[in-house]
Amino acid sequence: MAPYVVAANVTDSPLGIVTINSMAASHIIQKESGLETIWQLTVRDVNKLGIAGMIMGGHALGLRNILSLTGDHPKLGDMPETKPVFDLDSATLISLVREMVDNGKINNKEIECPPQFHVGAAANPNSDPMEAEILKIGRKVEAGVEFLQTQVVYDLEKSIEFLSELGRFKIPILLGIFPMRSYSIAKGFDKYVPGVSVPKDILDRWKLIKTEISDKKEKKEAYDKANYEFFKPFISELKKKNLIAGIHCMAVHYTRFFPYLSKIITP
Repeated sequence: MAPYVVAANVTDSPLGIVTINSMAASHIIQKESGLETIWQLTVRDVNKLGIAGMIMGGHALGLRNILSLTGDHPKLGDMPETKPVFDLDSATLISLVREMVDNGKINNKEIECPPQFHVGAAANPNSDPMEAEILKIGRKVEAGVEFLQTQVVYDLEKSIEFLSELGRFKIPILLGIFPMRSYSIAKGFDKYVPGVSVPKDILDRWKLIKTEISDKKEKKEAYDKANYEFFKPFISELKKKNLIAGIHCMAVHYTRFFPYLSKIITP
């Protein structure tokens, strides 16, 4: 990924499934690859005291970007008996980061070596009603968020409407895209991911590639081309309207797609 992206998100036990600690993983990635990371930090597992210590620890390890998230409930994951914490929410976590960074304090007590971080947050263009999501984002803006990353969206008109509403906040926005490396991935994403629907014409095209092309190499190339031909005009239109600052690409197990990213984002 390193030659093709500005920074990489490092997730914090998504879907409540146990994974390596996201702070440790972020540090290892930066140290071994030189690629800047966006450390996803959830409020699910640790109270305010613990999170404050983690923020100072992350700074000491060279991390400089935090994505403030609520986190998926443990009931969804592989340790459903785990007790969730949720001492903070994503907006109050943003406030905590800003207090520590901007004021060098926590609970009005001086921090000897204040951390330095940029802090971002998530936004969901698929929310219904949209107004409730806009209000949530407004709360995050008031808390001091510096950038937004959206969830995956395939509907251009919905994206334009949502991003236009966010324009009032004057915050850089990275639009979430999910290039799909196969028909089964596309179908599963449409069926099982809440709040996201893959347009029928995309599913039909991906299904045609699966059924009409037998050669594995040619099939991969066809999927790559189909993703590029969908996302290039989609992103170009949003860039032309000055609605996004970049893209948040979730190419899961699809590393061969990364060389296409600069072509997609370039006008």
